[in-house]
Amino acid sequence: MAEGEAHGIDLARQAYVVIWEITRACALACRHCRASAQRRRDPRELTTAEGYALIDQIAVWGVPILVLTGGDPLLRPDCFELIAYGNSRGVGVSFSPSATARLDRTALRRARDAGLRRIALSLDGSTAAVHDAFRQVRGVYTRTLRAIREAQEMGLSVQLHTTVSRHNLADLPALAELVSALRPVLWSLFFLVPTGRARVTDMLDAAEHEQVLTWLCALREQVPFDVKTTEAPYFRRLLLQRGAALRRPAPDGLARPTAAINDGKGFCFVSHVGEVCPSGFLPLAAGNVRQTPLPVLYQQSPLFRALRDPTRLRGKCGLCEFREVCGGSRAKAYALTGDYLAADPCCAYRPSQATTERAACSV
Repeated sequence: MAEGEAHGIDLARQAYVVIWEITRACALACRHCRASAQRRRDPRELTTAEGYALIDQIAVWGVPILVLTGGDPLLRPDCFELIAYGNSRGVGVSFSPSATARLDRTALRRARDAGLRRIALSLDGSTAAVHDAFRQVRGVYTRTLRAIREAQEMGLSVQLHTTVSRHNLADLPALAELVSALRPVLWSLFFLVPTGRARVTDMLDAAEHEQVLTWLCALREQVPFDVKTTEAPYFRRLLLQRGAALRRPAPDGLARPTAAINDGKGFCFVSHVGEVCPSGFLPLAAGNVRQTPLPVLYQQSPLFRALRDPTRLRGKCGLCEFREVCGGSRAKAYALTGDYLAADPCCAYRPSQATTERAACSV
């Protein structure tokens, strides 16, 4: 299989994962929220009919995974209908609600009965003190643990999300113990990008990224669930350097691809108003699904095409021998330099001397 393919999917023509932010409304005020979510729904949100049309496009396109996120997707009254419609169209639907009072047994049961394949819940600390400080609402930690337990009792697959920042860096070993006890199908660690409410001072530096990812490589060999990173694609480089497998099988069928997925490459994000971005952390719109079909924007927009072309990368990312499997965080490059093709300032790796010399000779 070519590097540009994932389970038979040509990533130049087809996304593997589509994230749809069905609303930005949320009762929480998380300090790292990339969307700066608000209390009230935006009247410009895609309607239910527009949502069905979007899901139809995704199904015909053959995208395996659709993630419904927010804000808090439970604040859309039609969220269960959207899950059911995606399931009826053969799309593997994942759901990422906020841990508010709305996330009760009834909501979990309705999501399961609608055909939900996986629920993703955020856990940012090993204690209420750490987690609730992130969420800026007391009681969220306890509610999250209860939702995890209830979802698993109902037979739902649970994926856990953690945003890695300076606020919980020291807590990561204890958090890993808690996650191990909870036994999710996947632990997904989001390495903070300074967009939305998140600040540059909250983000790890390059050396800290490398240290945490090296630790994760070792941890991954000791736990029964898969571990992945978002906006830290250098994890793939570290795994390859150690001869480790890039993914593990998923018990619920929502497997991750072996090929390198990155912002705009196998991955795209649809905002609550229909704007299509390479990811939620790279807020550059290629267009809007209200005017242009999602596959067309993914395949033909100059933004997405540039992001899928490693020869367009600048600086050390352009010279790196791992550029095909890593490529750096395009969101971090944009947030810190204003150039989404620039070298990623949060990667500590230096390209090999032989690679650098070959590049210099070709100029």
